[in-house]
Amino acid sequence: MKNNLFAIALVLMIFSSCSNDNNNKSTIPPTQAEIDDLKFLREEEKLARDVYLFSYNKYQVSIFNSISQSEQKHMDSVLKLMNKYGIPDSASTEIGVFNNADLQTLYASLIAQSNLSSVDAFKVGATIEDLDINDIDDFISNTTKSDILNVYDNLTCGSKNHIRTYTSQLSINGVTYIPQFISVEYYNAILSESIGGCGNN
Repeated sequence: MKNNLFAIALVLMIFSSCSNDNNNKSTIPPTQAEIDDLKFLREEEKLARDVYLFSYNKYQVSIFNSISQSEQKHMDSVLKLMNKYGIPDSASTEIGVFNNADLQTLYASLIAQSNLSSVDAFKVGATIEDLDINDIDDFISNTTKSDILNVYDNLTCGSKNHIRTYTSQLSINGVTYIPQFISVEYYNAILSESIGGCGNN
């Protein structure tokens, strides 16, 4: 009996030790590709938010306001990951200002188009979401981390909802959006699905 108790105590100590090891295990550092992707995505989501804020301020169409708020949540989700992995925030706090030169140039182009009319602003919205979906699909291949993949999935889900919304508005105005980044087949598959929940995003 005494030997049995000793054996049980030994097993419990081993399990306890294993449990503590798991709890104390440090987070696996991100690869350079993961770092670059998160830094870019943080600013790309900011690009969407800032452009939609511009369109809302100009046209007072509620869709731009609601989707800009969703993009803020996307930005927050990416920043949470960056903070977890000790990656400095890549996004400026100023609207319309970007540290990535390509995104700065793209922002200026999208604002100029959005300024033409509300229909053009809807086209810009569809284009941004088209680009986001394509970029995140590329980023997915650069990681195996479940937390990063989960955020990518939620952001893609949100972008699919957004592109359906903008496409619907364009259709009402007699305009057909032609995808520029994802395939036509993928785009049509997205449109065939209903708008759904996307986690916290």
